[in-house]
Amino acid sequence: MDHLRVLIIEDHDLTRIGLRSALQQREGVEVVGEARDAKTGLSLLRSVPSDVAIVDVGLPDMTGIELTQQFKRFQRAGEATETKILIMTMQDHEDTVLAAFAAGADSYCMKNATIDQLIEALKITAEGNAWIDPAIARVVLQQSQKTYANAGANPTSNTIAINGLSEKDGNFIPAYPLTGRELEVLALIVDGCSNAEISAKLYITVGTVKTHVRNILNKLGADDRTQVAVRALRTGLIR
Repeated sequence: MDHLRVLIIEDHDLTRIGLRSALQQREGVEVVGEARDAKTGLSLLRSVPSDVAIVDVGLPDMTGIELTQQFKRFQRAGEATETKILIMTMQDHEDTVLAAFAAGADSYCMKNATIDQLIEALKITAEGNAWIDPAIARVVLQQSQKTYANAGANPTSNTIAINGLSEKDGNFIPAYPLTGRELEVLALIVDGCSNAEISAKLYITVGTVKTHVRNILNKLGADDRTQVAVRALRTGLIR
């Protein structure tokens, strides 16, 4: 994407000003609006064309998660722009992370990320993919493992409810639990290991690793490694 339009919804003035300054120094990035509370932020999201909105969790009038949920509801009704939501916060608590994705957040970035990481996250999110901060990827993986373990304990159930998605998408889908080996591969993917590194750690061939990675992507409906951990949440596997 050659030109990236960004909204900033952040109540701390210094943080908001710092973000705006850092982003405007990058070629091809334009800050098209900013707000220090959720009400103003929602108004901007519904009226100002933008690619991604950076939304803080701790807004004064409602949480960033509640804002995201309301905005996604407006989007489904055709009453808002197609802006993607990138949650940016210092909170890496499991409940906060899972709630953000359940509400419809497209990506999740920690405030201690570098500006290069933020730019990468914004671009990936604007392209319609999910970006998840490495610092909280483990939270997503662990919750996914719990879900798959529960699914394995109840083999007669072959469907699961989708939560946090639109009514249209809120149907039942087949559940495809990952195998034990696939979970091991997934854990190493989240840790940033290459196929060769996974091969060495698990004492299997690179070809076998590629097969496992392909199966994981297919089962979670993900396009790439970055999306893998998030996809379980976005398809309703995470309750």
